[in-house]
Amino acid sequence: MLGNNRKSTVNRREDILKTLSEKGKVFVQELSEKYQVSEVTIRNDLDKLEKKDLLIKARGGAIKVDFHVRSDQRISEKYQINIKEKARIGKLASQQIENYDTIIIDSGSTTAELAKNLNRFEDLTVITNAVNIINILLNIPGINIIVPGGYLRKNSNSLIGPPAEENLRKFHVDKLFLGVDGFDSSVGLYTPNIEEAHLNQLMIDNSNEIIVLSDSSKFKRKSLAFICGVKKINKLITDDGIDPKDMKQLQDAGIEVLIA
Repeated sequence: MLGNNRKSTVNRREDILKTLSEKGKVFVQELSEKYQVSEVTIRNDLDKLEKKDLLIKARGGAIKVDFHVRSDQRISEKYQINIKEKARIGKLASQQIENYDTIIIDSGSTTAELAKNLNRFEDLTVITNAVNIINILLNIPGINIIVPGGYLRKNSNSLIGPPAEENLRKFHVDKLFLGVDGFDSSVGLYTPNIEEAHLNQLMIDNSNEIIVLSDSSKFKRKSLAFICGVKKINKLITDDGIDPKDMKQLQDAGIEVLIA
């Protein structure tokens, strides 16, 4: 009986991957009805397949992934992935900030969740190159916003290039909240864009404390451009989906790992 159940599970997951390959996305409710199993069972299937880098979970289902080096996704696509985890990460990240701090918030969907939790501060200076984050902060009275300028990279809604780099060199901040697209716990951080990586490196050099915000789906992935090694990181805020081996490796490297 156990053998039949295992075979059924394997066949179902293979079929899910086949459907995903053909359609590009699948939905939990539709899969539950198709295979006549609970939505909890389908979510467990998607969890297991995501851990093998065979798909990316998104709101209500999953989207196709057919690359080992992570592609340059649009910010609108990133907003659909691991929404609840990112919200928890953003809230916990806000608790690392004190009144009168000067911080940098990097572009990204997870860092945007941090920006949504800054309305309790009386006086906070935020440097950001992210247009979506600027829009979030505009109407918060206690936030002083500094925008380094640059040209707009539409995929990430971020300002990059020589003007942004030149202006960032003039600042030094208490904390950097850095978003990433790929995280190899034995090597370091990655992003799909070379200019964005260079800007991130300047942010790191000009910050007292480096705090990385990364949901667990980013681990064991790489993108085109290398940002920095793990030794540069002070804190990582992630979710409970992180592989215990990755957590131990980072803690052994002296990084404080916070689980949201």
